[in-house]
Amino acid sequence: MMYLPRLCEHCLNPACVATCPSGAIYKREEDGIVLIDQDKCRGWRMCITGCPYKKIYFNWKSGKSEKCIFCYPRIEAGQPTVCSETCVGRIRYLGVLLYDADAIETAASTENEKDLYQRQLDVFLDPHDPKVIEQAQKDGIPLSVIDAAQKSPVYKMAMDWKLALPLHPEYRTLPMVWYVPPLSPIQSAADAGELGSNGILPDVESLRIPVQYLANLLTAGDTEPVLLALKRMLAMRHFKPYGNRRRRHRYAGAGRGRADRSAGAGDVPLSGDCELRRPFRGAEQPS
Repeated sequence: MMYLPRLCEHCLNPACVATCPSGAIYKREEDGIVLIDQDKCRGWRMCITGCPYKKIYFNWKSGKSEKCIFCYPRIEAGQPTVCSETCVGRIRYLGVLLYDADAIETAASTENEKDLYQRQLDVFLDPHDPKVIEQAQKDGIPLSVIDAAQKSPVYKMAMDWKLALPLHPEYRTLPMVWYVPPLSPIQSAADAGELGSNGILPDVESLRIPVQYLANLLTAGDTEPVLLALKRMLAMRHFKPYGNRRRRHRYAGAGRGRADRSAGAGDVPLSGDCELRRPFRGAEQPS
């Protein structure tokens, strides 16, 4: 079994905004949060059927539609969302992403569904690019936001390391809640000797949760990004400093280079105390 927390995606191209006949749903320009104006909502409930993630609910007492508000009062006060702060496993991350709003329509109009994941990546901007910084300042974006984007763990996992993937990109809403595919079954099976190996790393294509199933959830059926993310996380697990000396010895030495190449590690750190087997949310900042 695999538990997948499904939240409001606060999409870049939200279907709920388009389907609301009273115009009560809107996406805030300053932080990208999608909200419902309770004064304008007439209870038509078309947003409920329009949201492909089914994350809008109807309050029968108030006669209004309701949804996740991304704890916007806390965000405005510089605090994390309640679900992120109270998560016992500390498995939810918040971060700022700069994106090109003019590229949203082009990305959502991509013909081949398997290209949608890469097209959404192309929408995001590099916060370290001097041209992006210059344009952001011209558009009135504070330096504090740019600095937050440069330090964003969401940007690292989604853009730099390619570990986090969007939920059902084939819906063409460009979701902003991204997920790191699960690694627990791989590690436990490998430790128990129940998973075949492919060189240094266990064979991630023979998992308890099929790769194609994860790809159908996260990359519109394209297995390559999922395999890359799983291999990188497994490589990090193997070379992470362990208290068990036998495990450190087993994966040390010449085998490391082979595992690095197999996982396509690149600049991904293969040691440290970060845990990457976690779903997380990505807040954004328009440029």
